[in-house]
Amino acid sequence: MDYFRVDGSSYTDNLIGTLLAIFGNVLISISLSIQKQSHVALVGTKDSRAFYRTKTWWFGFIFTLLGETANFVSYAFAPLALVAPLNAISALTSSILGLIFLREKSKPKEFIQRYGFSFLGCILTIAGTYLFVAFGPNSHEKLIAENVVTHLVGWPVLLYLLLEIIAFCLLLYFYKKHHSDYVVIILLLVALLSSVTVISVKAVSSMLVLTVEGTMQLNYPIFTVLFVCMVASVVFQAGFLSQACKRYESSLVASVNYIFSTTLAVVAGTVFYQEFKHEDALHICMFLLGTAICFLGVFLITKNRKRAKTFEPYVTVNMNNGVPTIHNKGETSQADYSGSFSYGALVNSDGGAAAISQVEKEHSTANFTQTSNGQPDYKQHQN
Repeated sequence: MDYFRVDGSSYTDNLIGTLLAIFGNVLISISLSIQKQSHVALVGTKDSRAFYRTKTWWFGFIFTLLGETANFVSYAFAPLALVAPLNAISALTSSILGLIFLREKSKPKEFIQRYGFSFLGCILTIAGTYLFVAFGPNSHEKLIAENVVTHLVGWPVLLYLLLEIIAFCLLLYFYKKHHSDYVVIILLLVALLSSVTVISVKAVSSMLVLTVEGTMQLNYPIFTVLFVCMVASVVFQAGFLSQACKRYESSLVASVNYIFSTTLAVVAGTVFYQEFKHEDALHICMFLLGTAICFLGVFLITKNRKRAKTFEPYVTVNMNNGVPTIHNKGETSQADYSGSFSYGALVNSDGGAAAISQVEKEHSTANFTQTSNGQPDYKQHQN
């Protein structure tokens, strides 16, 4: 039985799903900016409140819920291969918001040199989004529980899931046993889980929408199975993403994760829901071209992002007299001391031991000086 339909209502559903996904990603970007502003406002101040006790943070959190809800519902209306690449809108919006609220003043030439790649990335992302939306799959399937089961037991899906399980186990083996914590391996694990997530999200979202419309779908076992798969895959994704962010720059993680996750999501939609079944070669090629342009755009947008430096109080100890000094005046970053050991906001926990060892070997003394930028420094002199 053919469950697909390509008619006026299909185009309408695609439009609704696309607009919901765009709206959701824009809201999520705005919410993250609001929450970041809430964190920044508390840093270096005497306000002892936790960030979650501020109204600004909760305002951003509500925006996040609305954005995620819009994204979730969009899967019920538009093909998976069309919704997944629209996550580029989030990177695009974040970049635009960052440029709008940029407070530093610089000459136009310097500004272009510094943010030229971001502008180019925004243009490419907009162009790529237009291409893959215009030439994306237009067929729409009414995903009742019986249809989902029919897809699930098909041999293409079973073969795809088998290959995915094998790949996931191999990557997890190298990650755990051989400590291969390369960013590619970690984010491939995230992308494999993400493909399971989006498959489950589309089915669960579709069945929920049908239930709201009056066709009960929640009493089928497949709904419960897919709901559990959706929640479990999201939880494990968060764990692997957290590990990636601890080891690598967030800009690198964001761009590579978007490329890997979108690629596997499109493949999953093609295999599981046969979304390109009624598309010709021209539409498929233009869709792939638009997606590739979006990949390049997101990479360029995240290329210039740097890890934000926030203030954390720290302590230095003068090795000449052993007197500790507390630094809590709100400097943007902790100074790098070569002749003293510090604790607090340390990136390398071995710095103190190295400094002490050096002193014991060379019997050096440390003199306090003031650098040109106002940061304290220690210069060592051998006896």
